Amino acid sequence: MESKAYLNYVRISPRKVSVVLDLIRGKDAKLAKAILEQTPKAACEPLLKLLKSAVANAENNHDMDVASLYVAECYVNQGPTLKRIRPRAQGRAFRIDKKTSHITLVLKERE
Repeated sequence: MESKAYLNYVRISPRKVSVVLDLIRGKDAKLAKAILEQTPKAACEPLLKLLKSAVANAENNHDMDVASLYVAECYVNQGPTLKRIRPRAQGRAFRIDKKTSHITLVLKERE
């Protein structure tokens, strides 16, 4: 039995999110929550919300034991890129890419 939670179109670069996901992969849900609360990264806030959502899904939808949950899978995919223009000298324009992320978190029960 597994519980999934998705977070799409997050306005953080996938590279920045994957650094934080590497910290919690394979950890117990309670420990992962503590890590996310103490890590000073911008991606931690939406990931903490996503983790809480996955735990709630496990408890309410699948009747899983919250104490035995762990982060089985967590990965990030690149979403659509927002393209913006930055004015530069002599009438030129440079493009700024604002990347988005699609994050998936899967929780399972330990036997």
